[in-house]
Amino acid sequence: MKINFMITIKTKEEIEILKEGGDILAGILDKLCEAVKPGATTADLEDMTRRLMKEAGGRPAQLGFRMPDKRLFPAALCVSINSEIVHAPAMPARTINEGDIVSLDFVMEYPISEKLRAGRIVNKRSGLGGYYTDTAKTVGAGKISEEAKNLIKITEECLYAGIRQIQQGNRLSDIGGAIQKHAEANGYSVVRELVGHGVGYSLHEEPQVANYRASSQDIKDIILKAGMVLAIEPMITIGDWRIKTKEDGFAFATIDDSLSAHFEHSVAVTEYGHEILTKKK
Repeated sequence: MKINFMITIKTKEEIEILKEGGDILAGILDKLCEAVKPGATTADLEDMTRRLMKEAGGRPAQLGFRMPDKRLFPAALCVSINSEIVHAPAMPARTINEGDIVSLDFVMEYPISEKLRAGRIVNKRSGLGGYYTDTAKTVGAGKISEEAKNLIKITEECLYAGIRQIQQGNRLSDIGGAIQKHAEANGYSVVRELVGHGVGYSLHEEPQVANYRASSQDIKDIILKAGMVLAIEPMITIGDWRIKTKEDGFAFATIDDSLSAHFEHSVAVTEYGHEILTKKK
């Protein structure tokens, strides 16, 4: 089912599959966070991501994803460190140092195994028939500064401030407004050039979900309806909210090299509010 400008509505059965995949994804994220330590490499995290997804019957959806410039994304996992905001590929390998803050961000298509041939609902828009969930979390490596700890804490609070606005009848701007209000009340900035999005049938779907109260001229301010699935992902910085593209052409970083944190959940709009899909049952 579709509503204005190709926003998709998932069925209850499809949302149950998304919940199953989201539970698996949350478990993988927990293991990756435990592995973030001084001396670990981004290649270690990449290898773990690929192995755990394969064991679970899923596929790393970012690996080989065709970018707008036609290049293929080179990793299953984004590992953004310190001033990097999002989309820093885990490959080639980099070493994580004491005091770094590390954002882990990834998408899984699930299921892609025998379950699809055993009577499961098939996503016909997907090459392999599974459904997509998206999640992210920022953690510290070893002992981190109080400034970094507070940034991580407030960014996670911003995520849940936005999620609390997800219910039928509210608007996208309610989500962004809540995120912006909490971030700025604590002295932080909200990245505006990167946004959340719809998810489920593919990695990125309509609508765009701003992390600030965007005007309708910037982003269409739709009314939320049951069956929408949204990836809510505040990206919060200590300094300037403007961004730059790094030399690899994939990663985005703060323009002033200030610290940035990022949290994300895939969330379904329900008849009675919302349900977070990317969490452990």
